Amino acid sequence: MVVEGGGPGQGFLVSSEVPVQLAPASGAGDASTMSADETTWNQLSEMRPDLAQAGRGLLYQYGVGLAFLATVRSDGGPRLHPMCPLINEHGLFAFIVPSPKRDDLLRDGRFALHSFPADDNEDAFYIAGRTREVADQGLRTALEDQFIGERKSLSLDRLSLSDHVLFEFLPSTCLLTRTTGHGDDRPVHDVWHASS
Repeated sequence: MVVEGGGPGQGFLVSSEVPVQLAPASGAGDASTMSADETTWNQLSEMRPDLAQAGRGLLYQYGVGLAFLATVRSDGGPRLHPMCPLINEHGLFAFIVPSPKRDDLLRDGRFALHSFPADDNEDAFYIAGRTREVADQGLRTALEDQFIGERKSLSLDRLSLSDHVLFEFLPSTCLLTRTTGHGDDRPVHDVWHASS
């Protein structure tokens, strides 16, 4: 068991740690590229469907996936950018444009992802872990279709994504915060870890 909480006036929730048996992510590599403290989004969804469903809701609260992505610069410092995660039946992914954040992920792979702020409360979803590059062309095509379909008003096509690297995000830690509105002094935090 893990007990996570905050300081005075903050609520906490007890969250069980669940051992993870790693299996290949559908079309996105194999278990040999994952450490014991990482899991796929689908495995998280099976172990904690409540967290995955709430997290998806917060990441997609504006109709498309929107989040802040933190990566690790080559000097060890943090880098933070907005980005567009994609969640489908295969996992949690993102197309990353040629940029310093893409280079960070190719070099290091560690990440933290945080949902955009909500309009009417301080609910939040955070995950941290590692990424891996996706080489499966069938999966890439399906995710390109999803990305373009979610943004029909932008007149995108596959060519506009051709220089983007597709990454799968493998969570090792997840935090869901629920509040009753802005200024709630008793937020409820639910923390999950892939391994103890």
